[in-house]
Amino acid sequence: MSESFPPVTNTTVHFAHVAYRMEERYALRNPELNYFQTWTAADTMDRIVDADVFVVSGFWDNALLERATKLKYIQSIGAGYDQFPLEELKERDIRLANASGVNQNAVAEHAMSMILGLNRHIHTGRDNQNSHIWRGMLGDLTKREDELLGKTMLIVGMGAIGSRLARFAKAFDMHVIATKRDPSTAEGPADQVVTPDKLNDLVPDADFVVLTCPLTPETTNIVDAEVLSNMKPTAYLINVARGQCVDEPELARALKSGQIAGAGIDHFWDEPLGADSIFWDMENVIITPHTGGETRLYEERVIDILDDNLSRLWNGDTGLRNQIV
Repeated sequence: MSESFPPVTNTTVHFAHVAYRMEERYALRNPELNYFQTWTAADTMDRIVDADVFVVSGFWDNALLERATKLKYIQSIGAGYDQFPLEELKERDIRLANASGVNQNAVAEHAMSMILGLNRHIHTGRDNQNSHIWRGMLGDLTKREDELLGKTMLIVGMGAIGSRLARFAKAFDMHVIATKRDPSTAEGPADQVVTPDKLNDLVPDADFVVLTCPLTPETTNIVDAEVLSNMKPTAYLINVARGQCVDEPELARALKSGQIAGAGIDHFWDEPLGADSIFWDMENVIITPHTGGETRLYEERVIDILDDNLSRLWNGDTGLRNQIV
C-alpha cells in the first residue's frame, strides 16, 4: 500500500453527481470503506473535506481543491478530463483517472439506433402517430424507407466506439470504411481504414457518415462545408461524438437545402440546445440530449474502474487504469 494512501477501512469515497446513482449501486457491492454521495454543487463543496477519493464529473470546480485537504485520487465519471487542472493535481500529488471505455457499447448502439431510425423513417412515423395520421403507401421510391444491406458506413474515428459500431454494421451486411490516426491499430472489421487527411476521399462513397472521434484541435469542425458538399444527397450524418466536431451553421444549411438527407445528433456546441435553435423543427433530424452513453449499466462500469484503481492504490501500484495524472 502506498504510504500516502489510507488503508481500506480509513478510506472515504465521495460520489458527486446530479443524477447517477453511484452510492446506491456501490452499496450493492458491500464495500468495507466509507462512502457517501452529494447531489448538488453546494453540498459537494461542503462535503469534499471528508474525501480521500472523489468520483465526479459535472460538479467539478477548481475551488474544491482548497477544501480537499485529504484528497488523493479523483475518478472522473466521464471520459473527458479537460475540466481538471492537471498541473495543479500533479503539484498536490492527486491521482486522476477517467472513465474511458465505459460507454463504447452504449454509444455504438446509440449510433446504430439513429441509423436505423432515419433509414426506416421511425422518427416521422412517431410524428404521424402523435398527429393521428396513417400514412398511405408510397409510389415515390425516393420517399420510401430503405434497407441497410449493401450500404456504406464511413466511421470517423476507429477507436473503441467506432470498432464496436463496425461490428454492428457488418451484422447488417454493410460496407465499412473508416479513418484513424494510425490505421495499423484499427481493431474493427472495416473494409478500408485511412488517415484522417483522406476523409474527403471517402465521403462521396458513404451512405452514413458517423462521428465517433474524440474532440481535439484536429477534429474541431472536421465536418465542414467541404465534407458536407462531398456527401451524397441521400446520405445521413450521425454525430455521437462532440458537437464541436461539426460546423453547425453549415450543417443547418445542408439539412435545410436538402444537400444531405438528414442527421442524427446527440451533442451540440451549446447545451442544452437553445429553444430557438433551427434544428428542433427539422423533420429530417433526430435529436437526443447527449444520452448516447447513458444506460442502466453506466454506474456499474464506472465503479468497475474505481474498484480496480482502489485495489491498485491499496497495493502500492504506481499505475492506474485510465490514468491521466
